[in-house]
Amino acid sequence: MSAAATGPYRRAPLAPFAAAVTGVGLVTSAGTGVAAAWHGVTESLAPSAAPRPELDGLPCDFFYSVTDCDPGAVLGVATQRLMDRFSQLAVIAAREAVADAGLDPAVWDSARVGVVIGSAHGGLPFYDEQAAALAARGPRRVSPKLAPLSVVNGAASSVSLDLGVHGPSQAVSTACSSGTVAIGTAHQMLRSGACDIVITGGAESTCTRLLIASACSLKAVSTRREDPAAACRPFDTHRDGFVVGEGAGLLVLEHPDHARARGATVRAQVNGYGASSDAHSAVAPDPDGLGIERALRAALADADLSPADVGHVNAHGTSTLSNDLIEATMLCRVLGDAPLVTSTKAMTGHTLGAAGGIETALTVLALQHQLVPPTVNLDAPDPRIPVDVVAKEARAAAFDCAVKTSLGFGGHNAALVLTRP
Repeated sequence: MSAAATGPYRRAPLAPFAAAVTGVGLVTSAGTGVAAAWHGVTESLAPSAAPRPELDGLPCDFFYSVTDCDPGAVLGVATQRLMDRFSQLAVIAAREAVADAGLDPAVWDSARVGVVIGSAHGGLPFYDEQAAALAARGPRRVSPKLAPLSVVNGAASSVSLDLGVHGPSQAVSTACSSGTVAIGTAHQMLRSGACDIVITGGAESTCTRLLIASACSLKAVSTRREDPAAACRPFDTHRDGFVVGEGAGLLVLEHPDHARARGATVRAQVNGYGASSDAHSAVAPDPDGLGIERALRAALADADLSPADVGHVNAHGTSTLSNDLIEATMLCRVLGDAPLVTSTKAMTGHTLGAAGGIETALTVLALQHQLVPPTVNLDAPDPRIPVDVVAKEARAAAFDCAVKTSLGFGGHNAALVLTRP
């Protein structure tokens, strides 16, 4: 290898390894902060979906909102105004994750730190607001901040700016698998030798009439307006669509040698990552689940683990009629009926591009606590679902390996394999 490739800014690719998860940050409708969010999904069991005034008159007029976090109070009003809400939530989650990891941005080697954050829609609310201003009041009323606040890379940019990160910073946008793909990309970034630390996950906040109206037209969302809190019911016979939510879930991933050298506490490990494309439909998964199966098998191979090693799956589980059945059938085909399966979306909502980040963080906590969160609102399990779905209350279990699966519009599939340290 040439001398130019071995300096402090360019290192040789590293042999495959399990990345250490040393920090977790969560901002969700089930609770803000790791302790509150974990309590929310395992013990409170009170879904927070509720009507939002900006959605009045739509068939689905409810949403999972983050209500216990005031970004202005946390970030300061001046800083808050420089970001769309999805970026604000990402920065708050990133700060918690970095503090949880015991890292100090004032002293780390910032050129060896990266940021990879997934989002499906970026700053769509601000974009909508500015489009309305242009239509109603003309071009002079359009904010010069439209580009930096509305772009999908806004969260990654904002986290990098807030923490003083000088390594690679990028956004991932693969629809509802964005957060999972971001974590897999971060793992690959560590393996490439580009970074020692990567802050990664997903962030989303998209409570806009335009997006929800489109989802209603697509018949993808629940219209259970008489009881919004019971509307999201993954794997239930009476499921009729997902309910959108907002939030952010971020992890600190480190090279294991870096984590070991500084004496960091390791919550879990990311051992393997797999991704695939269905090449089937813009909005529907492969009806046989072959795309997500390829991603899952690739992740297991990357981790050098077998299906028999998997004890828990945090499924994509959106509460849509066909997707839940397709995913569950695939899980049984690959893993059998032994792993404990859950979907936490009934507590957090479907946070779109943030879902993979939030749900991977919850999978880390499940491994750590040896506790599988329940699938809330699962009152009448679909008899066609061939896996053991944890319902109603959390279930204690002994398992060393867990899987996170994600599917996204456009056929973007991703899977992660995580283990206890």
